[in-house]
Amino acid sequence: MHFPRLPDWLVYAAVVLALLISAVGRQENAAAPPPPPPVPGEEGLPLGPASPFDPAVVVEVPQTAEPGAGTAFAVSDDGVWMTARHVVEGCSHAAIMVADGRGVDAEVFIDPRGEAAILVTEGGAPALPLGLDRTLRRGDRAFHPGYPQGRAGEATSRLLGRENLVVRGRGERTESVLVWAETGRTDGLAGTLAGLSGAPALDSGGRVIGVTVAEAPRRGRIYTTSPETVLTALTASGRQPASFAVGEPVTPENYGRVADNLRRDLRVAQVICIAPGAANARPGRGTPATMPAPEVLPDGARPEVAGQAGGETEAPSGAASNN
Repeated sequence: MHFPRLPDWLVYAAVVLALLISAVGRQENAAAPPPPPPVPGEEGLPLGPASPFDPAVVVEVPQTAEPGAGTAFAVSDDGVWMTARHVVEGCSHAAIMVADGRGVDAEVFIDPRGEAAILVTEGGAPALPLGLDRTLRRGDRAFHPGYPQGRAGEATSRLLGRENLVVRGRGERTESVLVWAETGRTDGLAGTLAGLSGAPALDSGGRVIGVTVAEAPRRGRIYTTSPETVLTALTASGRQPASFAVGEPVTPENYGRVADNLRRDLRVAQVICIAPGAANARPGRGTPATMPAPEVLPDGARPEVAGQAGGETEAPSGAASNN
């Protein structure tokens, strides 16, 4: 039996298509640790409410603030921003960077109950829409645009569930957080995501569903605040998010481009913390802010203090570092 010979152009088209599909797959997973296999029967299930019986991670936050830089994002056009609490807590001065070496003074509001913080500046940027009331499901994607290692970059992840973040040291508390499996990041971005602290966690519609607060490099985990924490911080500050804001749909194929647009419009910006007593400190000279290192606790184990901010402990399960 003889099969008809395919035209050359059709063969070439098939080869090009296969290469494109392969390239897209590599783009999302570039430099990222392999995600864990899905849990049978749980993928797609709605995320349940926070519980004291959720798995716990413990972190130690230094008592004194250190100079550094993180990420912030606009939630209101009139100068209301959000970031991670540990990025700006204890700073003598905080600023939103609007250009190279030029920042705008920011007033800081800390909600003592959670890891989200509010910044207020004179003038602002277009707000990101909030998606705090949507139902989250295991396996949902999140996209984290910001300034890892002090440079423009981003990561993507899939939702695993809830854990309890046990904070020791400055701001001691326990709060429910979301834990995600990292599935991709900016090409060429290797190592820590320090500096991504405070970045928005965006859903596929470009809506904010949390604030990025920690990573576990060896375990391939990213931690974010829960939607409830974001809403509580806004309410406590007395500031209102934009009543109408439009987000751009985000996918594993376009999240790098979307992130670039958000940074260009200053909807996502770098935030600088100047610590008390820092010599010759000024906006633009900060180093990427690290996050305290959450350490997973075995069932029934007593919380142990994890490593210093930015470090990793040698616990078998791996440590996480705040971004």
